[in-house]
Amino acid sequence: MPVITSRDHPLIKQLIQLEGSSQYRKKTGLTLLDGIHLIQIYSSILGNPENLIVSEFYFADNKHFIDMLFGHKPPKITIISDSLFRVISPVKTPTGILALISKPILQKVNHRKKAVLSVLLEAIQDPGNMGSILRSAAAANASNIYLSKHCADAWSPKTLRAAMGAHFFLHIHENSDLKQIAQKFMGTVVATSIQAKQSLFEISLVGPTAFIFGNEGAGLSTEMIQAAQTNISITMPGKTESLNVAAAAAICFFEKVRQDRFSTLASDVGTK
Repeated sequence: MPVITSRDHPLIKQLIQLEGSSQYRKKTGLTLLDGIHLIQIYSSILGNPENLIVSEFYFADNKHFIDMLFGHKPPKITIISDSLFRVISPVKTPTGILALISKPILQKVNHRKKAVLSVLLEAIQDPGNMGSILRSAAAANASNIYLSKHCADAWSPKTLRAAMGAHFFLHIHENSDLKQIAQKFMGTVVATSIQAKQSLFEISLVGPTAFIFGNEGAGLSTEMIQAAQTNISITMPGKTESLNVAAAAAICFFEKVRQDRFSTLASDVGTK
């Protein structure tokens, strides 16, 4: 199998653009998965990637494993020299394997269908925070994730790494009108704000719930706070002033999981 060694190769130029440009990712509908864990999750849910890009060393050391992973219908495999792979890798310590994929095509949302847990994100800037929120949301069995226009790119390699495969269990809607989404949501819409007087642990989250989280520095806009039925804060007995937005989101998601589980258990006991 031939090995690509030139930075002027069209594929190499494309990979560099996909790693560094959100506009190019949006224009092409493509992105990159870094590392075998993400590739395994993607393949198990959506099938083979469009192109599996591996370094010479990785391919020589893991050819048998790649054959086992994809079976009799392997994807297209492109081998790149080790030195060139370090140029295109989105991380300082390259894993040796990337996958070129198309972003999943979303179906139109049925706003009349009740979603147990949805998440609205307003101007979340940090890809790490974005990925962590998506990972927690998937673990809490969320369905739809709505991102405002000025959010970080949900499909950047950095966000994908932070989410650890969560993207492929969620319906992620970019450039959403969050106010409209909140108004149409068939359930309780909860805004998180450090100024809110009511605590997360004082309200009922049983049933369809949508949480709104705001920008790391500015928090939620007044418009989105007003769009919610309930505004809450997270009780913090310590001396810190605030929580990282990804940590706050995880606490909210799993307080809902706890309440839903308790409600189900109580209902089961009541029917016996």
